[in-house]
Amino acid sequence: MTSSNNKNNEQECLHESWMNLQHAELRELEQAAAANRPKDEQKQTQLIEKIIKHFQDYCTNRSRLAQKDVSPFFAPTSCTPLENSVLWICGCRPSSFIRLIFTLFCGVEIESYITQFLQGITRNGEIHEFTAKQMNMVDELQSKTIREERKLSSRLANCENADEPLDKYNKYMAAIMEEADELRMKTLKEIVVILEPDQAVEYLAAAKKIRLCIQQWGKKRDHDNTNSCN
Repeated sequence: MTSSNNKNNEQECLHESWMNLQHAELRELEQAAAANRPKDEQKQTQLIEKIIKHFQDYCTNRSRLAQKDVSPFFAPTSCTPLENSVLWICGCRPSSFIRLIFTLFCGVEIESYITQFLQGITRNGEIHEFTAKQMNMVDELQSKTIREERKLSSRLANCENADEPLDKYNKYMAAIMEEADELRMKTLKEIVVILEPDQAVEYLAAAKKIRLCIQQWGKKRDHDNTNSCN
C-alpha cells in the first residue's frame, strides 16, 4: 500500500507542478500578446520554444513514472471527475489542439461555455490573418492526427480486452501513453510551425486558458455537489 501511495504522490506532485507552470506561462503569453507594436518576433519565438520544451520535459517525466505504474495517469486523483471525463489516453486529444485553431482564426464556433472564457484573449486586429495555405496545412494535419488517434484508440481497446499478467499489461499501457504523448507533442510542434509567431502566442494562451478553466469548472462542480449533499 505504501509503495502504491508513493507512486500516486509522485504523479500528483508532477501534475501540481505542471498546473502551476500553466498559470505562469499564461501570464507570460498574455504579456507577449499585449505588447505594443511592432511585435518582437524573436522574443515571441523564444517564449514559444521555452513552452514547447517544458511540455517535452513534462512528457518525459510522465513516461518515467508510468514505467513504474501507469494506472495513476489513466484516472488521476489529482484531477477532478470533470477533468478525467475529457481525458483521452491520459491527456487531451491531439485533434482538439487543431479544433482550437478553427475557433480562433477561422470563425468556427464551439460550445458557448468555452467561447466565453476565450473572450479574455482580445485580438487587436493586427494579428496575421489566417491564409489559405495555412488552412490547407491545418486540414492535412487534422486528417493525419485523427488517423493516428484512431490507431492508438484501437490498440488501447485491444489491450483492455486482453488477459495479460499485470507487469506486462502495465508496460503495454505505459507504451501506449507514451505514444499518445508523442502524438500530442508532435501535433503541437507542427501547429506552431504553421502559425506565425503572434498567432502561436495567441493560440497557446487560449489553449492554456481553456485547460485552467476546465480545472476551475471541475472544482466548482465538486464544491457545489458537496454542498448540495450536506
